[in-house]
Amino acid sequence: MNDHRSAAEPAAAAVAVPEAVPALESAGADVGVQEGAGTGAPAAPAGAGRRAALTPIVLVVAGGLSVQFGSAVAALLMPKAGALGVVTLRLAAAALILLVICRPKLRGHSRADWGTVLAFGVAMGGMNTLFYQALDRIPLGIAVTLEVLGPLALSVFVSRRLINLVWAGLALVGVVLLGGGGFDRLDPVGAAYALGAGAMWAAYIVFSARTGRRFPQADGLALAMVVAAVLSLPLGVMESGAKLAVPSTLALGAAVAVLSSVLPYTLELMALRRLPASTFAVMMSLEPAIAAGAGFLILDQALSTTDALAIALVIGASVGAVRSRAGGRREG
Repeated sequence: MNDHRSAAEPAAAAVAVPEAVPALESAGADVGVQEGAGTGAPAAPAGAGRRAALTPIVLVVAGGLSVQFGSAVAALLMPKAGALGVVTLRLAAAALILLVICRPKLRGHSRADWGTVLAFGVAMGGMNTLFYQALDRIPLGIAVTLEVLGPLALSVFVSRRLINLVWAGLALVGVVLLGGGGFDRLDPVGAAYALGAGAMWAAYIVFSARTGRRFPQADGLALAMVVAAVLSLPLGVMESGAKLAVPSTLALGAAVAVLSSVLPYTLELMALRRLPASTFAVMMSLEPAIAAGAGFLILDQALSTTDALAIALVIGASVGAVRSRAGGRREG
């Protein structure tokens, strides 16, 4: 029933090449306009088109803000449950919440669908586990900065326009500046964990997009979250044991799950249905900037001139990537 090979050949190409999705959507829109011209149907207002283009951008930014508030709660929880314990609580609670809300169907999916969900879950679990291990060893801002290199590398790899390479390079300069030049003094194990989390983040982006195209609503996300939770459970139990069952710890774990997993992953899944993976990956460069802003507003951490310049570069790169995408659609 859900074997996508029986629908249309371009759909397979869209799964293989994330940037093919907007092209297919644009082509469909052009056909609709031509058909409308023949039938007298009114064209869509320009304002509606602008809102449709801005919607996925808003979703990505909202997801980033949610993650940073979730990180603040996780910081309170880590001394009680440990890094691996926090990951287990976060993923397990998120999986339960999503299963209750989505109630995904287990029948009617192809073997390729299940393979995509499995890969998505492995990427999600690996990303969370490696990142919290990095947080145990190096500062949050630098950990996020190193992790963002994964999505940046993805944006360069899948980009088919030279200007996207320029924006990715500008964002890379920004995240390096945001690191404050202290990479040589970092715990090498912590830095390696952060880079590994970045690689998993890139995989998460790819498989999140593919899962969103294969499963309705957030069904695929719920199933992938179960995979990630099952993989993390033995590690969390071995590290924290009975500490995970303390009521206050469970409550904080549920809060972290909502803020850092359920809400942002759902928003990102919705955004990836409308954004090419390369644009989404460059926009992920906003994460260090959001983290720095949250630190200033919530934790009273002052920003240096270098930090402000880095944030400006990262935001400029993200805006440039989005504008390039919009310009490319108009040219097409």
